[in-house]
Amino acid sequence: MSRSVSIYVCQSCGAQTRQFFGRCNNCGEWNSIIEEKINQKSDKSIYTNINSPKEKSPYRSELISRTKKQIIERIPTGYEELDRVLGGGLVPGSLVLIGGDPGIGKSTLILQSATEMARKRSVLYVAAEESAQQVKLRWNRIEDSESNLHLLAETDLELVIKELDYLKPDVAVIDSIQALHDQNLSSSPGSVAQVRECSAALQQIAKRENISLLIIGHVTKDGMLAGPKVLEHLVDAVLTFEGDRFASHRLLRGVKNRFGATCELGVFEMQADGLSEVSNPSELFLSKTSAPGISTIVTCEGTRPLAIDIQALLNPTSYASPRRTTTGVEINRLHQILAVLEKNMNLSLSRYDCYLAVAGGLGVEEPGADLGIAAAIVSSFKDIELEEGVVFIGEIGLAGQLRLVRQMQQRINEVIRLGYKKLIIPNGIDTSEFETKQKLKILKASNINKALIYALNNT
Repeated sequence: MSRSVSIYVCQSCGAQTRQFFGRCNNCGEWNSIIEEKINQKSDKSIYTNINSPKEKSPYRSELISRTKKQIIERIPTGYEELDRVLGGGLVPGSLVLIGGDPGIGKSTLILQSATEMARKRSVLYVAAEESAQQVKLRWNRIEDSESNLHLLAETDLELVIKELDYLKPDVAVIDSIQALHDQNLSSSPGSVAQVRECSAALQQIAKRENISLLIIGHVTKDGMLAGPKVLEHLVDAVLTFEGDRFASHRLLRGVKNRFGATCELGVFEMQADGLSEVSNPSELFLSKTSAPGISTIVTCEGTRPLAIDIQALLNPTSYASPRRTTTGVEINRLHQILAVLEKNMNLSLSRYDCYLAVAGGLGVEEPGADLGIAAAIVSSFKDIELEEGVVFIGEIGLAGQLRLVRQMQQRINEVIRLGYKKLIIPNGIDTSEFETKQKLKILKASNINKALIYALNNT
């Protein structure tokens, strides 16, 4: 008879221990360890028997220079924004993990993409959280024609693997990985052991049958992907779907990608009939208003340049210490820029509350936005509108000097495409080709004082 044994598993990193601790000794997380019952004889994952060699093979390695070059044809997802984040489409045999807050539109996006891919390829959609009728209701909202999309409502891992073996689709969708369970494991669905073993089994069959696998995963209350960290290491790409529930647009970010660039950004808009692509996201993040405290910058998300508005408001404080509030910008970045302005421009900013926000709800983390933030702050402080059509690009040092940032040419091309006529950037880059061909006035400054003099029309 098999014997049941209790072990304690960290839900953050998957570490196992025989004794309960308030803090995981492996990853350092607090209150992440839970008790799980295992059966010493019967608890054996299904994936251990998948594609296991029957006998040891001899020498199989070869020189990398002699390895045959194979052209891999990516699978278009039907949406250019999703293809952009993936690096050009799905790679056959790859695993892609998509996470996001509940109700953000993960299942809708993948169902729409699966429907488009099913027009030319074999696609299987595994609904582990919904019944077939529920998925059909959502599908009817976004599609009203016949489709070759295969639908399977199942939570048993063994049955899902049998269906994949039989159908051998080009693309398969698992919605979601936390709802699948392996009956050979006694732990509940969504636990570390279940997520780890189910993912490993799906990975093996995807690599063996060359199936592109899209896995939908939940996130925790902190916005992190639920389940063990080994899940993120196991997959080839990790995408996060973000958005404000009060706004219509959604942002798809590439956090990890073995077959393309990371930090790529795709923009979608939620409509009544599903998600639609936003081909020109710069217009989405521009307020198109002129007022003191508003400046325009060009930031880069991956390889995509985006023009966005920075809004600042300074008001005399009524408290002993001024308030500092930011939306879309790190608060420490604001403190640093305020200190530089107060030191180098003799502005009494310590007597004012400062509120800073990025239009459209986009988060800006890169230092290339420093000059635009400083311009918006000074414009609100002086109550002077910035010159119409001026764009700011540059990083500010602690001594007030300006430094160049990456991908300057792509940013300048975006400024030209949007029709701006004046650009303020740091010294150190040759811009003659842009000025002569496009009649773009580019002003270069070595420090924050000169840049803001240009911006405020020498006032």
